[in-house]
Amino acid sequence: MNELIQFAQGNLLLSAAWVVVAVLLAFTQIRHMASAPKSVSTQTLTNMVNRDDAVVIDVRAKADFGKGHIHGAINIPLSTVKDRVDDLEKYKNTPIIMVCANGISVAAACNTLKKSGMQQVHKLAGGMGSWVGDNLPVVK
Repeated sequence: MNELIQFAQGNLLLSAAWVVVAVLLAFTQIRHMASAPKSVSTQTLTNMVNRDDAVVIDVRAKADFGKGHIHGAINIPLSTVKDRVDDLEKYKNTPIIMVCANGISVAAACNTLKKSGMQQVHKLAGGMGSWVGDNLPVVK
């Protein structure tokens, strides 16, 4: 530890640069975590739909949606989410759960909805893969 202090004192510019990089990295991580949508499990999704009248939005392509989706889900392909925000305005005060194939590609769509004023936007952890993996029913 004493050597670290001596090194920092002998290399002030290098040490200061390291501290700046560490602070910026921490700030970026905290900011990313704050803007990331909350992930919900398949059980939580079911509870939110049944108790809170949550809306499920499936952002997969129409062909994938047609192969099987969660009952009551609305299909809005990922590439059209920005154009269809006005269609979702009626759900502004309703919990919205976004679903994609694997739970990864839906984050941008969640952020788009949050920026448009929708506060209760979530994503299904693991996407349809987790839904099917939990042997939950799909509608074709």
